[in-house]
Amino acid sequence: MTGRIISVVGCHAEGEIGDVIIGGVLPPAGDTMFAKMRAMEREHDHIRRLLLCEPRGTVSRHVNLLVPSTRADCEVGAIIMEPTEYVPMSGSNTMCIVTVLLETGIVPMTEPETIVTLDLPGGVVRATATCRGGKCVSVEFENVPCFVDRLDATIEVEGVGAVALDVAYGGMFFAIVDVTQFGLRVAPENARVLAELGEKVRVAAREQLDVVHPENPGINGVSIVQFAEPFQGPGKSTRNTCIVSPGRSDRSPTGTGTSARLAVLHARGQIGVGEPMAHSSIIGSSFEGRIVRTTEICGRPAIVPTIRGRAWITGYHHYRLDPTDPWPAGYVVADTWGVTGKLSQ
Repeated sequence: MTGRIISVVGCHAEGEIGDVIIGGVLPPAGDTMFAKMRAMEREHDHIRRLLLCEPRGTVSRHVNLLVPSTRADCEVGAIIMEPTEYVPMSGSNTMCIVTVLLETGIVPMTEPETIVTLDLPGGVVRATATCRGGKCVSVEFENVPCFVDRLDATIEVEGVGAVALDVAYGGMFFAIVDVTQFGLRVAPENARVLAELGEKVRVAAREQLDVVHPENPGINGVSIVQFAEPFQGPGKSTRNTCIVSPGRSDRSPTGTGTSARLAVLHARGQIGVGEPMAHSSIIGSSFEGRIVRTTEICGRPAIVPTIRGRAWITGYHHYRLDPTDPWPAGYVVADTWGVTGKLSQ
């Protein structure tokens, strides 16, 4: 990587960093975006480590690599890189990608709306950006089909005991846990204890629950634990926080997490098609979710949700690796790198 310059546009969606690589990295091999994601993970993971690990990165960051679409019906493809994994879909990162594409002119902006269709590893995602005065004011995307894997499961968590949870797919698999069973609420002052607890629950869920996407066995295992406060009803704000491995609260309400929550609420008869759900985060930012229709995935009930939120460009960066730098792949230290200090799930 000596002499390479990587160009990155800084961006965040409702508080969650989702920076976008726009230059300096060639697209990985593969005839589908999922295959490209796996090739990136297998053969080019040094890019993720370079940009996410210290001293250039941080555990609170995601990076998204723009690549040519593998499909004729999509304008752009993207590979989403998170601190411990490559994910098939991410809502906050989708908002960042669309905002960067439009505000940098990579995709022409049309006011009052611009439609951008993305080729993502988890499937096609159609985003509608509200645009005004040359700015992307908000992004609403139609997610891939989302479904409940199981309701009212119980796992044993080391040092905690029995934990009740639901498991649902919203673009990745979530273990959704009612935070009140621990006598806690989702609040910034509880962030550290929730992060530590969430990592314990995630590890236990991955060990004890066999979770596999019925259409793509390469998508498997619980990726994120969502601590949810009790649902307040359609249109009313409900707080949650999703603990991103290796152990920190997502600053946004989490688009895939909101989608998974909608699937669970619909399965329980608590929300119907067309009814809005306001999902707020640990810092008070908000996404609006809505089920637009029902469908099926390999015979099991599923929903198709839309999620609306906002993203903002924060800066433009050029990263260079000095040939004498002793940490070309970066490093992690557990005092800041989540609570487990790991680079993989």
